[in-house]
Amino acid sequence: MSTPGTQLPGVSFSPESPVPRFGILGSGKGSNFRALAEAWKGKTLGCEPVIVLSDVETAGILSLGSEFGIPSRFVHPGPFKTKMTPESEEELVRILREAKVDFVVLAGFMRVIKEPLLNAFPGRILNIHPSLLPSFRGLEAWRQALEAGVTEAGCTVHLVDAGVDTGKILGQSRVPVLPGDTAETLHARIQVAEHELYPRMVREFAREIESESRDF
Repeated sequence: MSTPGTQLPGVSFSPESPVPRFGILGSGKGSNFRALAEAWKGKTLGCEPVIVLSDVETAGILSLGSEFGIPSRFVHPGPFKTKMTPESEEELVRILREAKVDFVVLAGFMRVIKEPLLNAFPGRILNIHPSLLPSFRGLEAWRQALEAGVTEAGCTVHLVDAGVDTGKILGQSRVPVLPGDTAETLHARIQVAEHELYPRMVREFAREIESESRDF
């Protein structure tokens, strides 16, 4: 999963945290983060969430992080609507590095990731998207699928690159489109699939980077 010519962060094993560590970025209520945190509390995740960061000061994911005893912080995004300023993204990088994370997981983070984060964690940023990529990139993918008349939708876990929902696919879960589905009912079933798929793929990714680090 490494990018040629780049140096990946190592795995920060310690007596206090003997498994890979990850940071969470989110902008909303954090339902996918809850699925990850519950798997972690149930000792089935195989890695540890150590910091929750949001570009929205009132985001539910920050309260959820505190509920699970994970440090949670707001980082001001700056004036742009679809991305953070370079300075704000550098602040994210600084906090993530201070937390000694080995990889980053996006959970409803509504900003396009740019160079500061991509360069700091090459091949180490995961996202979940509510479609069967490469179909229906971008916003409200479930609505795009319904309007396109497809018979099958779903969700995809992928690595984040400089494009929008264009990174390497790690895993997918398929969800049938039922007669009479609305955007809301289809989205709700896709979210159920997301909450199963994301912990599983994060666990597999953590095992892979742990193996890579031990073999180095």
